[in-house]
Amino acid sequence: MSTAPTTTPAPDPMRDQPRTTTRRRRFVPWQGPATRVDVALMGAILAVVALGLVLRPLKPFLLASHPVALEFLTGDLTAIGAAAAFARIGETPLWLVVVAGAVGMVKLDWLTWWTGRQWGGGIIRMFTTSERAQRFAARATELDPWVIRAAVVLAVLPGVPTAVVYAMAGWARMRLLTFLLLDLAGALLMTGLVAGLGYGLGQRAVDLVLLVDEYASVVSLAMITLAAVIPLIRRRIRRRSRAERRIGTAATEEPPERRRQVLEPDRHGGESPGE
Repeated sequence: MSTAPTTTPAPDPMRDQPRTTTRRRRFVPWQGPATRVDVALMGAILAVVALGLVLRPLKPFLLASHPVALEFLTGDLTAIGAAAAFARIGETPLWLVVVAGAVGMVKLDWLTWWTGRQWGGGIIRMFTTSERAQRFAARATELDPWVIRAAVVLAVLPGVPTAVVYAMAGWARMRLLTFLLLDLAGALLMTGLVAGLGYGLGQRAVDLVLLVDEYASVVSLAMITLAAVIPLIRRRIRRRSRAERRIGTAATEEPPERRRQVLEPDRHGGESPGE
């Protein structure tokens, strides 16, 4: 008696990684018990996030008074453009604007590279919920190295999931020195482009920056308010959509006999007692 041939599913790096048994493990990128490296690396990532939150309301105050320091601290493109505008009127050297901006953009990217090297697909799932991005990242070890190198250089472009690309480079075992050089090249290209635009605008951009500085308190309070309100609005929208889906599911799963009783009047019950 012959048996039907069995087919083996194609390997999936994201799916085939070991799973943990506890529910809370879904919120951490590592598998199994956390090591000292895991804890230290996660602490560093949280510290970077906390630093960004602290600096966010300070940006309007530093934009006009210390734009070079701001671009070094945050790598913010707005700060780079503002510093270049001040360079146009002789307030600071243009080369310093470009160098400070590039260094500010890349100074902590090695941490993201390290997360990919340490946790692989676990950190990719935390960085993005897009299945398409996860599938692409799962092929990191199979792609041509030049594809990953080009992705690292272009990761600074708007719309590119920068953290996913950097973690993918670490997952693919790209050497740290190679990653830093490619990352710096991309940052220099973007910084040069933005600095060129700011330098070309010159005094007009400076006037706009000074206007922002004049209303820095209002701008800072508005940014803090938006940062607090937007997550609440998104949460409320998600709750409403989940409630609507539950109602729709309950309606479709209701037995047809019950729906007919609700939608159609009862012929016998509708007759008058005298008939």
